[in-house]
Amino acid sequence: MASATPKQPKQETIQYVGVSELSPEEQTIVNDLVTDNYKKIRRDLQDITNLIVHVKSYQHTGGKKKFSLHLRIQLPKQTFESCHADDFDLPRCLHKAFDDVQNQIHHKLHTDVTRPR
Repeated sequence: MASATPKQPKQETIQYVGVSELSPEEQTIVNDLVTDNYKKIRRDLQDITNLIVHVKSYQHTGGKKKFSLHLRIQLPKQTFESCHADDFDLPRCLHKAFDDVQNQIHHKLHTDVTRPR
C-alpha cells in the first residue's frame, strides 16, 4: 500500500518594497500595521500566496512627507490591489490601503454576508 504524503501548507510571504527608504520608526509602524491587518484578511482568505506592500515617499521642498502605498494580495486564481492610498500620515495611508483591499474582497467574494446559502 502506498503511503500518502501529507500536503505541506503553501508558504505565505509578505514582501516589502521601498520600506528601506523610510526611517526606522516608520519601518516599525509599517511592519506592525501590516501584520495586524494581514491577520484580519486571513480570516476572509485562507489561500493567500503573496502580500506585496509597496511604499513610496515624496518630499517636496515645502516640508512634509507624502506617502503613497500600494498593496497586492495574490491568490492562486485572483489578485486584489489597492489603488487609492496616499496621505501625509503613514498610519492613515496604510489603513486606507487595507480598507480598499478589504472592500474589494467583500465585494468580489461576498465574505461579509451573514445569511446562510
